[in-house]
Amino acid sequence: MTTGLVVVGCGGHGREVLTIARAVNEAAGRPIWQLLGVVDDRPTEVNLKRLQRLDVPYLGDVAWLRDAPPTTRHVIGVGDPRVRRTIGGRIDGYATTAASLVHPDATIGEDTEYGPGFVAFAGARVTTNVTVGRHVHLNQNATVGHDSSLADYVSVNPLAAVSGDCHLAEGVLIGTTAAVLQGLRVGRDSTVGAGACVVRDVPDQVTVVGVPAR
Repeated sequence: MTTGLVVVGCGGHGREVLTIARAVNEAAGRPIWQLLGVVDDRPTEVNLKRLQRLDVPYLGDVAWLRDAPPTTRHVIGVGDPRVRRTIGGRIDGYATTAASLVHPDATIGEDTEYGPGFVAFAGARVTTNVTVGRHVHLNQNATVGHDSSLADYVSVNPLAAVSGDCHLAEGVLIGTTAAVLQGLRVGRDSTVGAGACVVRDVPDQVTVVGVPAR
């Protein structure tokens, strides 16, 4: 059975997400997802042209989903976790439901649970006994170790490493190539800068950078 899918966001992150749906179809050898198109409230001309080159239609603003058939699924292709949360709260009132996309080249280990809207990009690795919330994005070659928990709207950027038994609260952003060491917690809406190494718990709503992260 083929399910209609709409990607929210026609920027670079959104276009990467739609290619995951195509990769899933290719790996399955059949159309799991029918890519209906992309919605975006403020698309730029540059991004619309790039979307056109991918032969994917622009459907209109996000409100397009409000009148979509209930069988339609959506996935939010926005990299910023706080913006993704705002969009998710808006779409929650619509009839469509969120899809989860796992690239064929990603690895999801045993006893791992993830919520709707989860996206695992190519090369993402999740080991075992991990809990992942709604609309979490694990970008290219990001890793999450055993017994960790990632709350809703977390983003782990490319090549970042979350060690075992770590706990990332809602809206956390782990920057490219950053590392969170074993057993630590990163608080709600906090950002770990690119290349940083977290060696102690991070409180809510702060940005930490450097090695060690401060």
